[in-house]
Amino acid sequence: MFISQLAGIGTHVADTLITGHHSTADLAAVAVGGGLFVSVAMALVGVLHAAAPIIAHHVGAGHDEDIAPAFQQAVWMALFLALPGVLLLVLPGPLLALAELDPQVEQKTRAYLLALACALPGALLFRAFQALMNGIGAPRPVMVIMLVCVSVHVPLAWALTTGAFGPALGALGCGLSTLVVNWLSAALGVAYLVRSRRMTRINALSDWQAPRAWAQRELLRLGGPMGLSSFIGISSFTLIAIFVARLGADAVAGHRIIANLNGVCFMLPLALGSGTMIKVGQAVGAHDALRARLSALTGLAIAGATSTAAGIILWICRDYLPIIYSQDAAVQAIAASLMPLVVLFVVADSVQTLASFALRGFKITVAPMLAHAACFWGFGVTSGYVLAFHGMPWTGLAALSSPMGVSGFWLATLVSTALAGVLITLVLLVVLRSRTGTSAAN
Repeated sequence: MFISQLAGIGTHVADTLITGHHSTADLAAVAVGGGLFVSVAMALVGVLHAAAPIIAHHVGAGHDEDIAPAFQQAVWMALFLALPGVLLLVLPGPLLALAELDPQVEQKTRAYLLALACALPGALLFRAFQALMNGIGAPRPVMVIMLVCVSVHVPLAWALTTGAFGPALGALGCGLSTLVVNWLSAALGVAYLVRSRRMTRINALSDWQAPRAWAQRELLRLGGPMGLSSFIGISSFTLIAIFVARLGADAVAGHRIIANLNGVCFMLPLALGSGTMIKVGQAVGAHDALRARLSALTGLAIAGATSTAAGIILWICRDYLPIIYSQDAAVQAIAASLMPLVVLFVVADSVQTLASFALRGFKITVAPMLAHAACFWGFGVTSGYVLAFHGMPWTGLAALSSPMGVSGFWLATLVSTALAGVLITLVLLVVLRSRTGTSAAN
């Protein structure tokens, strides 16, 4: 799962590296447009993620006959969700107005988003396939497909962006390459379901069902809060990117580099969280509360340890990593100044992510969503805006007395994420205690 997630973020890293060396304007377009796309896509993907614990519960209970119908309903949900997602990306005017972008950057951003809008349905269909494979505990095919796609994306995006075989398309080139690989991933997923002998037991594409109201309601009941949690977390970063755009292209580019590095580090807790969710879900389906507790606590411990190691590596390399992304000295300086904050953020984000996913294994999704809304939107973005553009002189702290620029957003994001981690972990511990106590009593 970690390799799959790393391959997925690899496309975003490639876009940042390629456009960063092409022009600052194209990098800014990818930063703003990519933030909007990820916010929309991950909110919709979050709904589809509900299929994984549903399928995991069927596996744990030994109800193999219910796996294919659950997957088919997830495919229908992917198609239903694609329409509003495409419309939001094709008509980004109100959101781009908040950014007050330079006309050249806005033009590039709109072109980039149009390509990504066409890529979205393919991405959602592949996520339905991924939910199936994760739910049955077979993540390897997803990993292979993701590696194939990133291997195609990197050279194709480079060629289209830089004009290796034609006109240089800039940010649009990265968008067109994403369009190709997203639909390629969906096609490869279908091919695996058709050709793999391992999948004959499930027959995921046989006896295809029409959309069923009760199944769609279950996906929305579980997936709605999951999608909102994803949207809240990612949209907070998107809003930050939009507001940072007011500080100029250099600030946007520096912020994008740090956000990209954080995204790479985030892939490990995301993979651990997905694995923990499946293990917990299968244990709950098998009515094994002690195994569910052990899976959740083990995942939490591993996430804390690995994120600490990742933070140490970032700190050691803090002066060198920005150079890889951009040759602009001003951009490098901004990125380097944000490194201390992102080192701490990586640890806090890892803990809250793992706790959230462990709760999903218990089909508990509303509590994490409420914590994310209160912390990320209610505190993080609001206080970040104040710190960035006004400062907080009333605190009496010299460091906060004047506008902090992009550092203000990252400081507020760090504090809000740590607060979310504390709240969600407390909810998880309460759930583990109550479930284990009930099991022991029985």
